[in-house]
Amino acid sequence: QVQLVESGGGLVQAGGSLRLSCAASGRAFTWYRMGWFRQSPGKEREFVSAISWSGDTTYYADSVKGRFTISRENAKITVFLQMNSLKPEDAAVYYCAAGSSLSTQPMGPMGYTYWGQGTQVTVSS
Repeated sequence: QVQLVESGGGLVQAGGSLRLSCAASGRAFTWYRMGWFRQSPGKEREFVSAISWSGDTTYYADSVKGRFTISRENAKITVFLQMNSLKPEDAAVYYCAAGSSLSTQPMGPMGYTYWGQGTQVTVSS
């Protein structure tokens, strides 16, 4: 069992930055692939970014490439999402997720088993 708690969301102006954190607890965190998804009202949950258990492999949605950076500190059992050059369309509830490293769906919600409660990101234009 893995518990995930996100933090770092808030209100920011377009062009600004935020850093989201996801603190994990439970066993075997270091063996999990970690991901970030987001969901805005009326839309389906969409993939944002993911990182392998070792941190060697990262994945990004095309819409955030070059602006967002995912990282993890296994010693601190934490995953981060640095978001720069934020746009109004980035506004959403951001969710942290943990899934098996054996999953063949690193960019799909079905590839993740554990989810956090989400943190709101609001971007003003």
